[in-house]
This record gives sequence, C-alpha cells and structure tokens, in this order.
Amino acid sequence: MKSPNRYLSELPTTIFTIMSQLAVKHDAVNLGQGFPDTEGPAELIEVAAAALKDNRNQYAPLTGLPELRQAVAASNMRFYGLDIDPATEVVVTSGATEALAACLMAVIEPGDEVVLIEPLYDTYLPALKLLGATAKCVRLQPPHWSLPENELRAAFGPKTKAILLNSPMNPAGKVFSEQELHLIADLVREHDVYAICDEVYEHLTFHVKHVPLMTLPEMRERCMRIGSAGKSFSLTGWKVGYVTAPAALASVIAKAHQVMVFATAPNLQRAVAHGLNMDDAYFQQLSADLEGRRDLLRNGLHDLGFSTLPADGSYFIVADISRHAAGRNDVEFARWLVEHAGVATIPVSAFYDPNGPEAPQNLIRFAFCKQPHVLEEALKRMRAALT
Repeated sequence: MKSPNRYLSELPTTIFTIMSQLAVKHDAVNLGQGFPDTEGPAELIEVAAAALKDNRNQYAPLTGLPELRQAVAASNMRFYGLDIDPATEVVVTSGATEALAACLMAVIEPGDEVVLIEPLYDTYLPALKLLGATAKCVRLQPPHWSLPENELRAAFGPKTKAILLNSPMNPAGKVFSEQELHLIADLVREHDVYAICDEVYEHLTFHVKHVPLMTLPEMRERCMRIGSAGKSFSLTGWKVGYVTAPAALASVIAKAHQVMVFATAPNLQRAVAHGLNMDDAYFQQLSADLEGRRDLLRNGLHDLGFSTLPADGSYFIVADISRHAAGRNDVEFARWLVEHAGVATIPVSAFYDPNGPEAPQNLIRFAFCKQPHVLEEALKRMRAALT
C-alpha cells in the first residue's frame, strides 16, 4: 500500500498533547491549555439554544448568515472606524484556524515565501508547508519582545507573498505598537504583498490599545483580518471565526472556505451576532477580569523568583526559568514542574521553527485564563516544590 501524506505522517506528537497527558497523569493544575475554565455569557448560550428550535437548521449561506456578517461589519466600525460592506467583505468560518487556512489558500501558491514572527502559533508552519510555501521567520527579542527592524527588512524579498501577523500575540502576549505596525505596513507596500492578520485576541488587551494593521494608510486593500468568537466570548468550543477583507480577496477566501467547510452552524452564528452587538461594558469587563488574573499569576511568579516578560494581551504570560532551572532546559523544566509541582505549562521553544536556529531554552508559557482559585492553587503547589 502506498504511504499517506509524508509530512503529516511524520509530524511528532506535539508538546501540547504530551503536557496535557502528563497533567492528567499527575493530576496537575493545567496552565498549559489556552482556554477559559468557565462558560461564556449565559445570554449567548440561551440565544444559541433557542436558535436550534427556530426551524433554521439547514445550511447557512456560504459566507455566513446576514445578521452575523452585519454584526462583524458594525464591530469593525464601532471599534476601529473601518467601513466594511457586510455583503461582500465578510466571510464567516468554522473557527479562526479555518479562517487562517482559507486566507493562506486565497493568496499563497507553491514556491511563495511568507514572513512569520517568532515565537508563533503552532498551526502557522504546518499550514504553509502543506501549501508548498516557505516560511521566513523573524524573531522577537526577549526580554522586551522587541521587533528587530533589520531582520524584518531582510526577510522580505522577490518571492515574498505575504506576512502573517499575530497581534495580540500567542504565546508572547505582545501587542504590536503603532511604530512597529507602520514599519510592517511600509514593507507590505514596498514589496507589494498581502498581510494576514490573526487578531483573535483583539478584545483581550490590558491598558494597551490594539490597532489593526488594516486601519493604516493603504492597508485596507491588502489585509485579511481574522476574528474569533471563541476568544471574544470565552466560548472556544463553538469554533466560529470571521474574516474581514476587501471584496476581491473575500471572494477568493470564500472559495477556499467552500472547499474545506462550506458553512458553519447557523444557531451559533446567530448567537455570535448577538454577542458582537453587546455594549462596550461587556468587552471592558472581559479585559479587566483577565488583567486581574494576569496580575495574580504574574505577582505570584515574581514572589517565587521567576522574572516574567511583558504580557499586554492574550491569555498568556511567559516566565524565565533561569533561577530555578538547575541546568534543565525549558522542556525538561516543564516536565519537572508537572511531575514534582503538579502544574502544567508549555515550553516556549515549541513556538519556534524546529528547522531554524536554536530556540530560547529558558522560557515557559503559563495560561492565566483560569479562575483565580485555580491560579492560586498552582502558585501554592509551585511554592511547595520550589522552596
């Protein structure tokens, strides 16, 4: 029998799976997995449940229900001043991961190069590989997660087709500054490329303003902006995403979406439309609650002797293990922590191209999107193991 796809067959078990398995084995507090441990807004769940009984359970339109596309367009105007046509410039997808794949499929062909910024979300590299594209990775510089201008400029070339920008960023928690965004926009214009903007944590920032690249001069026609109901409403299992893009690109993204999925659950779409139309107080409270949990975990880590890197957005904070590593690298320390302290994390080296230069070996990622008592229990366990 001929072999299946070689690349997928040879992908190893991910560190995310390994750490989750170890967390179960050792009955650990799992701060490795990036999802909330509480339900999202009850009113959204009620809308979704009621919508299952309204006799509209057949295929939704390819690009999404009109009410959700309208809500996405209204949200773009409300938060960022972007004037979006809901009929031609919004595509609803089955999660942001599918949105990412559809956007890449819409513009990438074999042999193209795509600029990525490390540390990066683990789906990016496999998606590019499967499309026959080459990743050109640029590394943020710890401890401040600074963007190196010379390295970024050098990553762009004649074969560059796009840059994939994640802001607010997983795993670093970085929110790119307006100065950095202008640099990226200059390079996008100079090299005549596209920008795929993964902005799923757009509402999860802490006293730092998120600025979509699409709002910068001449970026409107080059950007594909990805949002996520899972992150904005703490309902990650729903897998509802949405892409905002100029009509010419949105039509191609819709074709990719049609090939992969075609349509997303209609009752969930109606509930997400309701959510996007909630008042500002909801989004402000969501951010404030997460900021409080970030501060609880960050302060506790500092008390334990860990230094932490800036975390201005997302669900995650990165800690430097140097003081406690005792010669162990990040993978070894993460394993030790789950086995001896009963706390699961993710080594940050997992967020780098394995075929690139050696990744940092002294950083681990904690997810703080958990209930305060869970974070306190994790800190208590770590204190007992480390002191």
